[in-house]
Amino acid sequence: MTNIIQAIKENKIYGIIRENDTNKAIEIANAYIEGGIKVIEINSTIDAIKEISKKEGVYVAQGGVITSSQALEGISAGAKLLVSPILQMNLVKLSSGHKIPLMLTATTPNEAYTAWKARIPVIKIYPIKDLGGPTYIEELLRPMKFLNVMPTGSIKIADIKGYLEKGATAVGLGHELYFNKTTSEIIESAKTAVKEANAAK
Repeated sequence: MTNIIQAIKENKIYGIIRENDTNKAIEIANAYIEGGIKVIEINSTIDAIKEISKKEGVYVAQGGVITSSQALEGISAGAKLLVSPILQMNLVKLSSGHKIPLMLTATTPNEAYTAWKARIPVIKIYPIKDLGGPTYIEELLRPMKFLNVMPTGSIKIADIKGYLEKGATAVGLGHELYFNKTTSEIIESAKTAVKEANAAK
């Protein structure tokens, strides 16, 4: 069975939802799924994680995890991946004990290397736009080709191919896909993002 890390590597697009309203988060997630996005990170609302994790062929990550209690809540709701917005090393032992993969966030090469040493399978690089975009990914990977990195933070759909061609394992998009959009517009955004990722394979 494909696990969530394999799914991230295969699908290349990672849909992020930062939405406190449960129904809204579920609505966006369903639109992502219809548009072909199979790996979805949901922040804030545990009920949305519970609902979306029931769906066949969809992998749900719990975003915004900083504390152990948040992590445990997400695991019991059905999350298949814990994602911390920081380099929160305290979560490494917990994720290992529950056999749930962990994604940590790095900004600097040192942080990315520290995460890799802690056996983090995919490292989130944020905020990528402020760090220098695709060029930063290229520079980061030049001496450390062994890293699996996923840039996030204000990435446009048109930039997906560029990040993947510079060596990113996958690309994380949130607001770009759903903010101020109708359900049908979100579906179209998701389809376009998936198409862009496939063009880079």
